[in-house]
Amino acid sequence: MTAATVQRRVDELVRRCYAGLDAAALRSEVLSRLRSIVPVDAAFFATVDPATILFTSAFAEEPLDTATPLFLDNEFGRRDVNKFAELAAGNDPVASLDEATGGDRRSSARFAEVMAPLRLGDELRAALVAGGRCWGVMCLHREGSGSGFSPQEVDVVRHLAHHIGEGLRRAVVLEPIKHHGDAVSGPGVVLLDEALAVTSMNPQAEQFLTDLVGRAWADGTPLPLAIQATAARLTADDSDGDGHGATSAGTSRVRTTTGEWLAVHASRLDGPHGPLTAVVLERAHAVQLASLFLEARGLTPAQTRVAELVLQGRSTRQIVNELHISSYTVQEHLRAVFDKFGIGSRRELFATLLGAGH
Repeated sequence: MTAATVQRRVDELVRRCYAGLDAAALRSEVLSRLRSIVPVDAAFFATVDPATILFTSAFAEEPLDTATPLFLDNEFGRRDVNKFAELAAGNDPVASLDEATGGDRRSSARFAEVMAPLRLGDELRAALVAGGRCWGVMCLHREGSGSGFSPQEVDVVRHLAHHIGEGLRRAVVLEPIKHHGDAVSGPGVVLLDEALAVTSMNPQAEQFLTDLVGRAWADGTPLPLAIQATAARLTADDSDGDGHGATSAGTSRVRTTTGEWLAVHASRLDGPHGPLTAVVLERAHAVQLASLFLEARGLTPAQTRVAELVLQGRSTRQIVNELHISSYTVQEHLRAVFDKFGIGSRRELFATLLGAGH
């Protein structure tokens, strides 16, 4: 393939990132078009909650879909190279396994325990960061019998990562939030054993899971990856080094196939036959979603914090006292927020983020 052909295909993929696609359509186009530029034998693609870097939706191709528990255990419970959270927070959000291990793939537990048994070789990971926040992650694999990703191929993905992240950020803003009249009454609760296998759930959880997977939930169906990841991270954090276990994990926001948002929270319980993990699912409240939509609009962390306090009903004087900034700075941040949303008052900000639409 000529350099001109590669550049043309890269440019077209970049354009598609700004075409107003929803997250699922963007994922499909990215993986399809990327394969015409960089050979890929298997891929994993997930949107993430920028506050937690936990998956909000995920897609894994064969044979990756058969090893989800092992990948999650490695991601949240083992030391290894190129962890998604580290890539998202680092200076370089893209790295290959061969690059990170100096060519010694078996020094990576993920390769030795997960990828090698699947007959996979090099792995190229990317945190899809835009506006200083991570909106998704991507993992590309080569078969073990093939060559690893070249520096030129890594550079191509590095160039594309920001644009894909920007496309995912825009999808959060562009996709309307839907509300349904047949809303589930009360939270859903799923109980998991030590191996994170389902032991029981209430009817509300069954309905929420149906909304997440887009089809009727059936016993024995693997939990959506977003739910597995929340529970797996809690299990990995269960010991804090002093003999005391963690009891709960932060809340992650997950989007269903119907366009609604759920708040997902995991907690540890003591059971008569060993510890259990309780995963609680409920429809996300407007305030829980506010920070997500503020960040998706491209606000700075300072602007987001001021807007969040406004949405919590704080006056300018209260914000000044809480953040230790001047009233002039508060007003400057608010003007920037209003400009991003195309509004002119606090009342309109409330209506935009906490009203019927959001």
